[in-house]
Amino acid sequence: MTFLLKVFITSARLAAGRFCTFGSPSSAICSFTRKRKVLAYQWQGEVCAMGKIVARQETGKLYFDFRYLGKRCREQTSLDNTAANRKKLERILEKIEAEITLGSFDYGRYFPDSPRAKTLSKRALTTLGGYQATPLLRGFAETWFAEKEIEWRESQIITVQGCLDRHILPALGHKEVGSITRAEILEFRASLAKVNTRSGKKLSASRINHIMTPLRMMLNEAADRYEFSSPYRGIKSLNVPRTDVEPFSLYEVQRIISNVRDDFRQYYTVRFFTGMRTGEIDGLTWEHVDFSRRQILVHQAMVNGKVVPTKNDGSFRAIDMSQPVFDALKAQFEVTGKTGLVFTTRKGTALSHHNVTKRVWYPLLEELGMNKRRPYQTRHTAATLWLAAGESPEWIARQMGHTTTEMLFRVYSRFVPNLTRQDGSAFERMLNQKRA
Repeated sequence: MTFLLKVFITSARLAAGRFCTFGSPSSAICSFTRKRKVLAYQWQGEVCAMGKIVARQETGKLYFDFRYLGKRCREQTSLDNTAANRKKLERILEKIEAEITLGSFDYGRYFPDSPRAKTLSKRALTTLGGYQATPLLRGFAETWFAEKEIEWRESQIITVQGCLDRHILPALGHKEVGSITRAEILEFRASLAKVNTRSGKKLSASRINHIMTPLRMMLNEAADRYEFSSPYRGIKSLNVPRTDVEPFSLYEVQRIISNVRDDFRQYYTVRFFTGMRTGEIDGLTWEHVDFSRRQILVHQAMVNGKVVPTKNDGSFRAIDMSQPVFDALKAQFEVTGKTGLVFTTRKGTALSHHNVTKRVWYPLLEELGMNKRRPYQTRHTAATLWLAAGESPEWIARQMGHTTTEMLFRVYSRFVPNLTRQDGSAFERMLNQKRA
């Protein structure tokens, strides 16, 4: 038969024993005993020692020592071991124990900065039947990926899938998505810094940030759906060093074009004098080369061996052909004009930028005694040559696919001093004109 059992303990020290519960006579048995001045109680057959205030030997600071949900909990304070401080903390401890017995204790309210606050609060809700478990990260990742896949380019799909399969899910996939803590996120990120790439190097800060992005997106989405606070909140991305900008001089460009393999001379002429990205020039097709208007229409790019639309509106643009570019494309048309792609291998297949870099680009630089530089420096070279020639920054930004001129001034001004007039020559000329 179900009954209501009420016990009221009037002693201040025994306030923790005040509780109400529903249950059967066999499951709702509670007794209090004193042994050696240590208060203990029996709840559902388990004897648990009541809490106490203890001084840490090393520092002399006081801390709480109590049990909650079968766990021993010790929470440090900044108070010194004095009689007044002990009395103050004992009163707080009495309230804690009373709330534990009543089932109303909120760990996070008393100890908001404690690592236990989130996990123990969740366990309490589970014990009381008020907590609905969230799915494992592995299962939620499948749902999230299926919903987001439609928004992404194929290259992004491959990248995100790789981040999940190789890094995120092996480390955190077995955890309930709502139980992942900030500490676990930071620990996972720290572990990525120890991972070796195939070349034997450590993962860069940029690469680690890219791996962490899907985790952040999933946890934030899960937090919205299941109404918990995202543990990723407040975690900033790692600082990424600026990429070195090492443009070639016009003399170096001329040497490269003169000495490169014949079947790549047109290719590098177009790269150096248009500022096209690797994927854009590798994915260029003849239908987007307008000889009558002397323009190259950048609408697509080669990504993982497939031609896909450009990634944003700024990249979708028309590049004006200079005479060297016009002549190079006319010569290339005689070679590949009957195929779709402008630049191909000797067999007519799409270029692999990894192969071109390793077999053509780097060996050529070594042969010419030039510093090893990434092929992307051809794009930086185009920008600096245009700026040095006095072309309008707005026109250059459009050619490169930038929506504003901000990047030009931020990245390239040190290579072209007159770009921002930091040498004072313009002011001097104005003064001289006034005197005249």
